[in-house]
Parts: sequence; structure tokens; C-alpha cells
Amino acid sequence: MTALGTAETGGDAESIRRAKVVALVVAVSFFMQILDGTIVTTSLPQMAASFGVQPVSMSIGITVYMLTMAAFIPLSGWLGDRYGARRVFMASIAVFTIASLFCALSDGLVEFVIARAVQGAGSALMTPVGRIIVLKNARKSELVQAIALITWPALTAPVVGPLLGGFITTYASWHWNFLINLPIGILGMALVLRFVPEQREENVGRLDVRGFVMSASGLTFLLAALELSVKWDGGVLPILLMLVAGLVLSFLATRHFRKVSNPLLDLSAFRVQTYAIATLSAGTASRVAINATPFLLPLLFQLGFGLSSIEAGAYLLVYFLGNLGMKAITTPLLAKLGFRTVLWLNGLVAALSIVACGFMAPETPRLVIYALLFIAGLSRSMEFTALNTLAFADIDPAQRSSASTLSSMLQQVSMLLGVAIAAAVLNVSVAVRGTESPALMDFRWAFLVVGAIGIVSSLRFLRLQPDAGAEVSGHKRAHR
Repeated sequence: MTALGTAETGGDAESIRRAKVVALVVAVSFFMQILDGTIVTTSLPQMAASFGVQPVSMSIGITVYMLTMAAFIPLSGWLGDRYGARRVFMASIAVFTIASLFCALSDGLVEFVIARAVQGAGSALMTPVGRIIVLKNARKSELVQAIALITWPALTAPVVGPLLGGFITTYASWHWNFLINLPIGILGMALVLRFVPEQREENVGRLDVRGFVMSASGLTFLLAALELSVKWDGGVLPILLMLVAGLVLSFLATRHFRKVSNPLLDLSAFRVQTYAIATLSAGTASRVAINATPFLLPLLFQLGFGLSSIEAGAYLLVYFLGNLGMKAITTPLLAKLGFRTVLWLNGLVAALSIVACGFMAPETPRLVIYALLFIAGLSRSMEFTALNTLAFADIDPAQRSSASTLSSMLQQVSMLLGVAIAAAVLNVSVAVRGTESPALMDFRWAFLVVGAIGIVSSLRFLRLQPDAGAEVSGHKRAHR
């Protein structure tokens, strides 16, 4: 069996079709998971009124979900190997779906927080284990299309979620933001039972409890510090203490994984250049810049332009269409240009489009704004798909589970880090001007800073070999 699954040796039309179906099944579950993380934010005021608490108190529901997810992500790879990826993936969907029901049935804040914590645990296992399933069932030549399918939810759900959540909250009730997960979850479990084969690793060692505690605690403290820095709750000292604790625990966990014979996470994947660049160095910096954009754009349109949430949503739909528009040409573009050229050139386009967003103003022609948002969406889609595919192009079967888990952990950090950096620049700019709310100039500085991060990261992809990931992309120029 090769690094990318049983379909590698088959090569027939049936194995290719099965790999695509498996990727689509995983994508359905991913969409439910990511949609839930964004759809709930629009209904927090209504939920607060229903529970009889202040709206600010509802933020704990989002925080506990994120922290519980962070705590369980390091365990996902080992569980998938020990009990079978299909079985664990099914269990994660079931836990997430049942917890969604209890979220909808909650009568008070305490019940809701408990249900969200359980939901976060289910969510933690879903992404890395689902990616492992895709890797086991896709040939290298089909990996770009398979990864594109499971990347699609991460591109679309953050844009669709707030719009859908606002519609449901306005015309139904907040309960349906969670009840909508039930049919999706049931469908996902039925599809997994029907199309996903069971593949279980042999001779899985005992759980590395010490490694789990340190890595889970480190990731939890890091994400908590980033979350608090965005909200600026409790002052600077708690943020710094959590950040230091997270960094120290992460360092100790890394040293532990390198010393023990059967670590929870195998760090050898970072010795593979394509994986290290796509996930840890340039890839993380690129994701930081791109992940800040969906956070900044709604605020720019509502606070900077003075638009309503519905008017701002119309602009975000163009951004969403840009994400979809790149899917049809991702595979042929990678085959023609290769990962190295696509990542640095498209990354530069993505970064420059972020910078350009900072110069949009209410008097900017609408067609210009639409064109810019569409380009930003196109480049975002291409960059994420290329990064997620290249990361696993050269990963061996023994590294697969740990590589998927580590990738999920780093993506969680980059997501919150992008928002934290953008929010920090906004807060500093507002403080320097001595005002209470952000204006166009403040947003300009935020877009410039995250865009600069994107520019630097895009140039770092030039360190890749010209034939990097050629077996996956089908790029032939490097072999001539």
C-alpha cells in the first residue's frame, strides 16, 4: 500500500470513483461542522434573551467549543489507528449531531455550555480522521480533486454561515441553527456506512498519556490566549500567562515526542520538505493572512462603509462565488504550472488582493469592489487547495495519522492567529487615533499588515523544488 491509499495500485475507474465518493462523504460532514461554528454567532443575542442572560455571556458557548476541540484534536490520529478511522469518524459525527440536538433543547446557559463542550469533542475528531480516510482511499493522481472536495466546506461555510444564521434567526428561531445539523448528520452517517470502507492499523501501541496531556494543554492555552486577545477580555496579563503556558507546554510536548519510542504524534513528517513548508512555515503564515480576511471584510462593510448586515452579506456572496469559481481549474492549473509556481504566484495575488481591500471606500465603484472580492475569493480557494494537497504529497503510510493531526492543530492556530493579528492592529490603530470604534483608516492598516504577511509567505514558497509534488499534480515540466 502506498502513502495515499489502496486506490493507488488499483488504477481502475471503480477505485477512482470510490475515492471521489469517499471524499464527498467526508466533505458533507466537514460542511456541517464548519457551518455550525459560524452560523451560531448571529443568534447569540436571541439566545441570550431566551436564557435570561446578557448577550456578552453567550460568548462562553463559542469559547468552550473551541477549547474542547483543541483539547481532543491531538488524540484523533491515535484513536483512528486504534479503533479504525471509519468507526471513529462515525462516532464523531454521532456525538456532534446528538450534542447539536441538546444545544437546541437547552433551557439555560449551563446546559448549553455543556452541550457545546460535547459538540466540540466530536468536532475535534472529525477533521483529522476524515482527512485520514480520504488519504487512504485516493490515488496520488486523484489527490488534488479529493483534497479540493474536502477543502470546499472550509471555504464556503464561513461565508454562508452568518447569512444563513441571520435568516434562520430572523424568520424561525435560534434553535434551528442547531436542529439543521440533525438531517445533515444523519445523512453523513448513512453515507459513511454505505461508502467508506473500514481500514484499521495493526499493532497500534498504547496511548501516550503524558504526550496527550502536554500537547492538548499546550494547544488549548495557545488558542485561549489568541481568543482572549481578539476579545480583549480580562486585560493583558491573563493573555500573556496563557500564551507562555501554551508555548512552554508545546515545547515540552515536542521534546517528549522526540524522545519516547511510541509517541502520540510522530514528528518525522516535518522532515519532509513539502509537508514542513505547506503546514509549518510558509503555509502557516499564508493561512494567517488569508484567514484574517473573512474576519475583516464584514466589519469593514458594516463599520467602515456603514452598511447593514444584509448589504454586507451581498458583498460577501461575491467573495463566496470567487471561492467556488476556482474549483474547475485547480487541477489543470496545478498540472500545467506545478505546486511551486502556483503557491508563490497565486499567494502573491492573494496577498495583494488583501492589501487592495484596505483601500476600498464607500465611493469605490461597486463593480470594482465586486471584481476585487471575486479575485480574493479565487486566490484564497487555490491557495488552500494547493497547500492542503502538497502537505500530504510525500507522506508515508506510517506518518499519515500524525501528519493529519498535526496539520489540524496548526490550522486551528493559524485561523485564530490571523484573526488575533487583524484585531490587534485594529485596536492599536483605534487607540492611537483616540476613538472608540474603527474607521476606514484603521481597516486600511489591518489589511496592509496581514497582506504584508501574505507577501512574505508567498515568496518563501520559492524554496520548494521545481518538481515538488509532481507525482500528485501531474506537472511534467520538471521532468523534461
